[in-house]
Amino acid sequence: MTAIFSVQFGSAVARTHFDEVGPTGAAALRLGFAAVILLIVVRPRVRHWSRTQWLAAIVLGIALAGMNSLIYLALDRIPLGVAVTLEFTGPLVLALVQTRRIRDAAWALIAFCGVLLLGLGSSGSVALGGVVLAFGAAAFWALYIVANSRAGKAIAGIDGLVVAVVVAAVVVIPFGAGRAATAIASDPRLVPIFIGVALLTSALPYALEMIALRALPTRVFGVLSSLGPAVAALAGFAVIGQALTPREIVAIALVTIASVGVTLTVRRVGPPAPPPTSA
Repeated sequence: MTAIFSVQFGSAVARTHFDEVGPTGAAALRLGFAAVILLIVVRPRVRHWSRTQWLAAIVLGIALAGMNSLIYLALDRIPLGVAVTLEFTGPLVLALVQTRRIRDAAWALIAFCGVLLLGLGSSGSVALGGVVLAFGAAAFWALYIVANSRAGKAIAGIDGLVVAVVVAAVVVIPFGAGRAATAIASDPRLVPIFIGVALLTSALPYALEMIALRALPTRVFGVLSSLGPAVAALAGFAVIGQALTPREIVAIALVTIASVGVTLTVRRVGPPAPPPTSA
């Protein structure tokens, strides 16, 4: 639960500084500082990695880059709670395709109703461009889960994840470095702010999730992770002042219910891979 709150409130803090650094600048600063922190703390041993291990880490890094940059671009256009709800359809669809039972399609229908409510919202807060970007982040989140599972099998410990964060930073930084550097030159206080964002959204939740997964069944972990959209809506309201309409609240509730239902009832074809905390 601490990891979930950490990620969503960290993302809300980052959103408050989009005017200065822009969404891609915020993603670049988050991933850049997260990479430095993780490299210092973990110091991954990569000297004897095979080609397969490097490929697994690189694919995982590309997934991280897409997930982080697209969700921040979405946050620039739509409320945090709405963006994370749409993003959550990635792991939800991935869980659904791992089942062959027709009755599990009911969860997909519930989630679809929630997404449809968001798309048909009359408040004007849900811009089409933001929806498309959030769905793009959802696709990269699904890729992240698959890539993380493969990297975990190929690379011991979290060395693969650390290298993946570095790869993600290398991919995203060129797109946001210019505006971020200009903003930091004008206001150096942004450096400690985004170091804090990197800790809240990357380093701290990764560590907490590792500890939690040693004590919790993966399905319990998955159910708790399903609270991400609701916590994101709370963070958006508390930090950014983004009030949601009743329609949007019902939509978030439907997607959350569907995610919990899938986590509890789906029979997976292969070994279960718990969803990570949202970007």
